Amino acid sequence: MNEFTPELFELIDQYENKRYFELISSAELNGEQYYAMLPTVEDENFLDVELEPVILKVIEENGEEVLASIDDEDEFEEVSRYFDEYLQDIYDYDDYADYDE
Repeated sequence: MNEFTPELFELIDQYENKRYFELISSAELNGEQYYAMLPTVEDENFLDVELEPVILKVIEENGEEVLASIDDEDEFEEVSRYFDEYLQDIYDYDDYADYDE
């Protein structure tokens, strides 16, 4: 894999549906590991699709590392704020809320 090859993850939800996500960033905060990911789009109009980043937490389950949603609202807000600021700095990304003005 080279620097231009995206890192893709196949994730299975609670209903056994498989979806693919591209890793856009990872971070360790307060001793926990988090991933910011975008769902992949398999559509010929993929440039017209608005994607929301998905933030997942690495947890240990049955001795294996798995990705899980963040259930604690305060934890989610803190991690979301971190990734939002990081993406603004790195990718010159603006929060969607700014477009409503």
